[in-house]
Amino acid sequence: MGQLIRETAALFLAYRDPRVPWYAKAWAALVLAYALSPIDLIPDPIPVLGQLDDLLLVPVGVLIALRLIPPAVMAEAREKAAKGVVLPASRAGGVIVVVLWVVTALLVAWAAFRAHLS
Repeated sequence: MGQLIRETAALFLAYRDPRVPWYAKAWAALVLAYALSPIDLIPDPIPVLGQLDDLLLVPVGVLIALRLIPPAVMAEAREKAAKGVVLPASRAGGVIVVVLWVVTALLVAWAAFRAHLS
């Protein structure tokens, strides 16, 4: 888990580098927003699924982001991260997760309503 935290910190530093392409920044922003969000997409109290998002979504998202960022930028970011970086909590990530929950709830309600009318 320590390596994932260091890689997330390096990703945070690399995300801010102007040499990183826009699509890598966009993906990194999504991954960082979710990883640093105080709210999970699938709440931890839900057995198995609650932990599954932390064990799969974040590491896979970080891995994809790391592959999109130029190796030289990541090497520099890893060096800086090794010296210590404080990662901020992401309010934007929390908002994104809440919006996803609301949209999902609305879609389920809409589908149930349409099924009821049929």
